[in-house]
This record gives sequence, C-alpha cells and structure tokens, in this order.
Amino acid sequence: MGKRLTKIYTRTGDDGTTGLGDGTRSAKESLRIEAIGTVDELNSCIGVLLAENIEEGVRLKLENIQHDLFDLGGDLSIPGRSSMSEAQVSRLENQLDEYNSTLTALKEFILPGGARAAALCHVARAVCRRAERWLVRMARSEAMIPFHIQYLNRLSDFLFVLSRVLNRQQGVEDVLWQPGKNRVPDPV
Repeated sequence: MGKRLTKIYTRTGDDGTTGLGDGTRSAKESLRIEAIGTVDELNSCIGVLLAENIEEGVRLKLENIQHDLFDLGGDLSIPGRSSMSEAQVSRLENQLDEYNSTLTALKEFILPGGARAAALCHVARAVCRRAERWLVRMARSEAMIPFHIQYLNRLSDFLFVLSRVLNRQQGVEDVLWQPGKNRVPDPV
C-alpha cells in the first residue's frame, strides 16, 4: 500500500465518486467500480467459506485465490496495470483438472446446495460469474488485460467443481436437478 490508512472516512465520496489507485475519480456506478465491488464481494464470499471447517489443502487454495482477487481488484483500480499473469490462470486450470478427475461424471445438472460449505461455494461461484460479466462489459468500451477475464472464467468453473468436492468430503450427495419435478399436469 502506497498510503497507510490513518483515517477511514474521507468524505470525498459524498459526491457519488470514488478515487482510483491512479488518483483519478470515477462515478460509483461506473462499470469499473461495479467490477471492483463485485470482485470484493466475491472475495468476501470466499472469506465466509473459509470460516467453515474445510480440509487444509482446500483452505490453502482458497487463501491463494483471495490474494489473486486482491491483485485483480488492485489492477482494476489502476487502469492498464497488470500484476496478474497467465500462470495464475494455469494454476486454476491445473487445480480444476486435479479435483475434477476425482469426481464422477455428471449426467444431470446439479442444484446449488448440499453441505453448508458446498452451498457457500455455489454462492461464491454465482458472484464470480457476475464479476466476470462486469469485466466483459468493461472490455466492450476499453482495453482490458485478457488474464483478468480468463481468471474469473476459470475461477467460476473451479468453484463449481470445488462445491462437488466439498459435498463429497462431507459425505453429502450432490443435489441433482429433476426437470419438471413440480410441473402440474394441464387440466383435461
């Protein structure tokens, strides 16, 4: 951190703008600030997941992801900056492949749920998809670092697979979608 926070409130955001890392001001409803906020929300969701009783290897992977998400948020706060690399995307792909190889193939979609940790992981996955959508919107109007979108895309896949791993580790079956389960037949 270039500046240490000695005072939390500054009142500079009272006009509906917020400061970026490069010193410029941005509207709080801008695409960039929505993206930064959603990445922060995702990181918070992972923090809640880490409050659960989970296996140490999973915990370490999630803590590394939290650091990556702070890097991503920092990059977004300084237009054009990239502290992330293709190696972070590759790391997620390798971990995804590793976990997925231990699971049975899916023949049906699964519902978000199961064990509490798995359900929290699904919430993080949904927020991750939203963060990715904000970055894609940004990419339509300004240059983006490709690793940023790729990272979020892989992360959402990783969180989906991890939710299945967490269910298995806690002895809970995935909840399979039953198409039309509650459909009421048309009256004759």
